[in-house]
Amino acid sequence: MARRPNNNRNRRKPGFVGAREQTQCRFCRRGIEYVDYKDIGTLQKLLTNRGKIYSRKRSGNCAGCQRKAKRAIKRARYMALLPFTA
Repeated sequence: MARRPNNNRNRRKPGFVGAREQTQCRFCRRGIEYVDYKDIGTLQKLLTNRGKIYSRKRSGNCAGCQRKAKRAIKRARYMALLPFTA
């Protein structure tokens, strides 16, 4: 019977725990509970130059703050403080 090759590439190192250092999003770091739709400077950092909202992975927000930011951006767009498209 033929032996299978030893495939150790997918196994983790014995000393590696795998816990990365947890980083906080920009809103959690400052302790902001409400993302204000009138704070255009902060909200523009979460938009592309075309007016699209950056993903959580790209912006670095946690899930809750990303939802708050999304709501604030949509409110600011409705009030004509931010563009819908560029």
